[in-house]
Amino acid sequence: MRRLAILAALMVASPAIADSVLPPAELAYTQLPDAKQEEKATALMKTLRCLVCQGQSIADSDAEMAGDMRALVRSKIAAGESPDQVRHWLIERYGNWVTYDPPLDRLTWPLWALPALLILVGAFLARGRFKRRKH
Repeated sequence: MRRLAILAALMVASPAIADSVLPPAELAYTQLPDAKQEEKATALMKTLRCLVCQGQSIADSDAEMAGDMRALVRSKIAAGESPDQVRHWLIERYGNWVTYDPPLDRLTWPLWALPALLILVGAFLARGRFKRRKH
C-alpha cells in the first residue's frame, strides 16, 4: 500500500518537476535594444510552433523550451542573421513541424492538395444534387 501511495505521489508531482530550476535564458523575456531587430524576431516567433505546447507559438508559450527558442531567435537576429536563415536553421534542427507554414515537398503536398480536392468533390456533389432537383 505504501508503494502505491509513493507511486501516486510521484505521478501527481511529475508535472511540477517538468521544468528545470535554472533561470530562463537571457533573451527569453527581454526584448532586443534595436526596435527593428526586435520587430523581425517577434514576427518570426509568431510563426514558430512551441515544441512542448504544440498549439501555441513560441511567442505565446510560457514553456521553458519556448523561452529558450525565443532567446535563440533573438540572439541570431541580433547577430545579423535574417529571419529566413533562422527559420531554415530551426527547420533543419527540429523538422518542418516547428513552423506553422510548412514548405511544399513530397511529404506535405497532400496537406496542401486535400482542401482543393474536398472543394472539388463538394462542388461535384452539389452539382449532381441541383440537377436532380430540376427534374
